[in-house]
Amino acid sequence: MFTLSFLTPRMLALVLLALFCVSAESVQPRSSSYNGEYGGGGGERFSHSGNQLDGPITAIRIRVNRYYIVGLQVRYGKEWSNYVGGSQGDLEEIFLYPGESIIQVSGKYKYYVRKLVFVTDKGRYLPFGKDTGTSFNAAPLYPNTVLRFFSGRSGSLINAIGLHWDVYPSECSSC
Repeated sequence: MFTLSFLTPRMLALVLLALFCVSAESVQPRSSSYNGEYGGGGGERFSHSGNQLDGPITAIRIRVNRYYIVGLQVRYGKEWSNYVGGSQGDLEEIFLYPGESIIQVSGKYKYYVRKLVFVTDKGRYLPFGKDTGTSFNAAPLYPNTVLRFFSGRSGSLINAIGLHWDVYPSECSSC
């Protein structure tokens, strides 16, 4: 018969905690990942983390001027996020097809975000902005995950952007 009598209660608790963590990891594989921030250091922080509860990304509004991405607003399910950024420039809007998701984001930045390119799982390539600055290419770390929400910093322009990836929501009757 095997006995663990040599373990103190504290050691036994740590062993059990370690076993629980290992078994929990195998039951619930990781799915969320993050890329960013891409851009400069100014602006006020924003996050759409709560908006993802409204559903998947279904549309994006981007305001652009001659040089920069000026503003951003995202529709999650049927609800639009708060607009972040400035008011100058042209407003462009794209709608995703039902069930379509963003699986890659690339772009350019210097002190501000200059270009964003969204690639969807339906093969669409959706570019916004100007092709100058330092390049970035962001994709999820785990398979079968998609862009779920944005974060970053903004003022009169989009200073920096962060991209948050996770699984497509399984329950979305309003999308």
